Amino acid sequence: MIRANLSKEAYIATGVVIACMIDISRLSVYSKQIFANHEHFNYSLIIAATLSAFIGAYVGNKLLKKITVKSLQVIVAIMLFVFAILLMAGFI
Repeated sequence: MIRANLSKEAYIATGVVIACMIDISRLSVYSKQIFANHEHFNYSLIIAATLSAFIGAYVGNKLLKKITVKSLQVIVAIMLFVFAILLMAGFI
């Protein structure tokens, strides 16, 4: 995506669309189990996660206006490395 010379808005939007497609496919696989065990469903966790997603989108939108494409690419690369290290260490 870096070499496609996308704007920072398009760069982020592409990642968001990919994440949404993954989440929709994941939810479709797990929906049978979710609806079968709805009495053990943690609604407060779903509400907290949904609110966090909207707050993150709002804050991200505000920060996007102040950040350059290069710094956005560096932040994404660093976070991918951090995530990979945490996965290898067994924290995630």
